[in-house]
Amino acid sequence: MPSDLSTNRPDKPVSTETAVRPDSPALPAAHAKHSHDDAPDAAAAFARLAELEDGPERDAVRDELVTVWLPMAHRIAGRFRDRGESVEDLRQVAAMGLVKAVDRYDPSRGAFESYAVPTITGEVKRHFRDRMWALRVPRRVQELRNKVRVARRDLTLNPGSPEPTVAEIAAHTGLTEDEVGAGMEAMESFSTLSLDAELASAEDNYSLADTLGDVDSSYELVVDREAAREGLRRLPERERAILYMRFFEDMTQTRIADVLGISQMHVSRLISRSCARVRDEAMGGQEPRAGHPDGDAQADTDGRTRAA
Repeated sequence: MPSDLSTNRPDKPVSTETAVRPDSPALPAAHAKHSHDDAPDAAAAFARLAELEDGPERDAVRDELVTVWLPMAHRIAGRFRDRGESVEDLRQVAAMGLVKAVDRYDPSRGAFESYAVPTITGEVKRHFRDRMWALRVPRRVQELRNKVRVARRDLTLNPGSPEPTVAEIAAHTGLTEDEVGAGMEAMESFSTLSLDAELASAEDNYSLADTLGDVDSSYELVVDREAAREGLRRLPERERAILYMRFFEDMTQTRIADVLGISQMHVSRLISRSCARVRDEAMGGQEPRAGHPDGDAQADTDGRTRAA
């Protein structure tokens, strides 16, 4: 995570490492003894912050307030430890929430702690919601996951309680069984499994990657055949017969010429012209082009690639 704190005042960064100065005009001297307390008495400082215009003095007061309340932010971050995120990163996220709370707090509306705790907690929860999922899961499905997770915990509070069924979770949460199923699937989507992971039931050390399908090259052949089908049907009967003998019965051009009583060169030109016509029609209905001048070699290549 980045080391700087993001606030709604991007032009006024706040350092959470600033030491509390007992002689600061923003904070009374009594705050020195609260520098490590979880909830210091900073009402006077917040009142002063609300009165100050933007400038160096206001920035100093704001910086002091973030510093003295930082232990509370760290305590809230500690509630989310052991969930796949490092404590340092959690503290950084909580500090960002603290900065937002300091900037948005209105002293006339109650104690700062009552406002800051849900603000910081919400920032940490949003971090898990938006940054910690290995797969992108819609917000609604994430909420279903949370409801299902809490319901499973509630239904298994007593030692020895069996795993609740989908129907029991649905009845407990008021969700449909389909929604419970979606939430349970989402519980498995928070983290991913490596494709190199070995399957537990495999005897020959098969990995998860071995179970994945691959592209079947025959699909392209099917597409080519279907694309050429109509063009082949529209060829004259003799040309269809020549293509069949050449590419399906594997007869040489010389033998085909003997069967039809024409020259081998004529057979070559017919194959080339027929393949060009079918290819052009399959590629978009273009006008048939004349036979390729390269004779047998090009005709064989064209035919094997497209007509077969």
